[in-house]
Amino acid sequence: MDGTLVDTEPLWGIATYELAEMLGRPLTPQVREKTVGGSFANTLRVCADHAGYTLREGDYERYHSWIYGRMAQLFSTGLEPNPGVRGLLSSLAEAGMRMLVTTNTERQLADACITAVGAHFFVDSITADEVARPKPAPDMYLEAARRVGERPADCLVFEDSWAGMSAAAAAGCTVLGLATEVPEGVTPFAPECFLGAGAADVDRWFGAAARADGIE
Repeated sequence: MDGTLVDTEPLWGIATYELAEMLGRPLTPQVREKTVGGSFANTLRVCADHAGYTLREGDYERYHSWIYGRMAQLFSTGLEPNPGVRGLLSSLAEAGMRMLVTTNTERQLADACITAVGAHFFVDSITADEVARPKPAPDMYLEAARRVGERPADCLVFEDSWAGMSAAAAAGCTVLGLATEVPEGVTPFAPECFLGAGAADVDRWFGAAARADGIE
């Protein structure tokens, strides 16, 4: 969701940099990259380790409350789907495609993003606080496939973060990675391809990625 459907990653970056400063040491861009697409527990651990801060009892709850409140403030400035996303989703919905959102953002913030994109496009959504293990574990994608009664191998996933791409690949899905560097088993994909695309294009992308001969 974040980064793939709606460009909230810069907002998460603001909050993450502020969190790191609260813990005692500003993040470098390289360390910040380790938090992209991850769960809050991962973000807090990365920031604390970078600062040399030993987390104490109650810290998780306190910083979790802070960052989700801060993100709610940042989201209130407005959220817009990424270019081409809404048109593509419309075409897929008209073709009867069942689509789900799977996100490491927790439910209390995820719904605002899903609504901004168009909740009516999706048959369901799964958030980090609704599975035993968030991405990069495969749980979220295995559950998504189960909910629609499909094999993971018959599901196509669009992901932009290393954690998300790894999770979907581990679940056995066909994965298009919106990144220049992707894990093994993931096909690189340019987000510019969303512009003007429709359901027929998705069929073609799926076939090409399943054959592992790339996207053109």
